[in-house]
Amino acid sequence: MNNYEGLFIIKPDLKEEDAKNVCKVISDSVGKNGGSIKKEEVWGKRQLAYPVKKFKEGFYYKLDFTVQSNAISKLEAGYKLNADILRAMITKR
Repeated sequence: MNNYEGLFIIKPDLKEEDAKNVCKVISDSVGKNGGSIKKEEVWGKRQLAYPVKKFKEGFYYKLDFTVQSNAISKLEAGYKLNADILRAMITKR
């Protein structure tokens, strides 16, 4: 098991409750792929450095987790299919 850090930017036009549901979907997908979550942080709405898909701000969510290295490609593919996630970046710690 390797340690990873994921930073996600979620659409800002969602209600706070819906944004938290998207965060739950993100963390649940780690568990479904055999991983475990170490730490979750909700950073809230922040202004972006440049527009992403015509949005000037986004709802930030950070996740520290452990998972097998072969599951990362599955996680990234799932996050790209989710229309509520503007950007997802997963890095090895």
